[in-house]
Amino acid sequence: MDFDAVILSGGRASRLGGVPKSGLLHDGAPLLEHALHAARGAAAVAVVGPDPGTLPEGVLRCREEPAFAGPAAAVAAGLSALEGYSGRDPRHPGAASLTLVLAVDMPRAGAAVEALLEAASAAPPGDGLMAVSSDGRRQPLVGLYSTAALQRCVADARQGGGLENASVFALLARLELREVSVPKGSTDDVDTWDDASALGVTGPPEGRGFDGRHRDSHGPGGRPGVPALNSTLEANGEKPG
Repeated sequence: MDFDAVILSGGRASRLGGVPKSGLLHDGAPLLEHALHAARGAAAVAVVGPDPGTLPEGVLRCREEPAFAGPAAAVAAGLSALEGYSGRDPRHPGAASLTLVLAVDMPRAGAAVEALLEAASAAPPGDGLMAVSSDGRRQPLVGLYSTAALQRCVADARQGGGLENASVFALLARLELREVSVPKGSTDDVDTWDDASALGVTGPPEGRGFDGRHRDSHGPGGRPGVPALNSTLEANGEKPG
């Protein structure tokens, strides 16, 4: 499956007291590491948001304009970074035909991404696929969208009211999206400390955010793609603690 990925790594996290969501821990690994694992197999990945520290080789980092301008602006920034990325396999230049959009605050999103990819393999995705939870809630930040359709949405938004503080539902309003039922709990997100507790998510150790010094809880196997962060650090002569 030919796809790129845009990972939205968090905004102000005001209901978490400003603690960056990307550095929260689940099963001993930062949420950003879980999101990167969920996006494994992507031809290119852009992480949008505050500086997360060390990232795997080849993973892009960018920021929405202005900072904290919301998820629609973050999607636009990620698309722009991917479009200009020059580190692709020369056999597959240019942006992929599909773009996975994934929020960082869903520790179990890997199962939802698998469902989206399976659905896209089973039938042409058209404008795209959006995850729907077991209780019927649509989740646009777990979606696999036509890159060209997303780019048109961004261009239209810029010509209209703009992207700043716009909702993702508004950004995608003109697309004909197929809803995909995903496993229970796979789109549960962390907005408050109560959410975190329910999902087994904890704060990062004091003084340590997403710096790659937490174990890779996923193990070997799975789709090829973005390398595990710890493997990248070891290759650079650093040791996970």
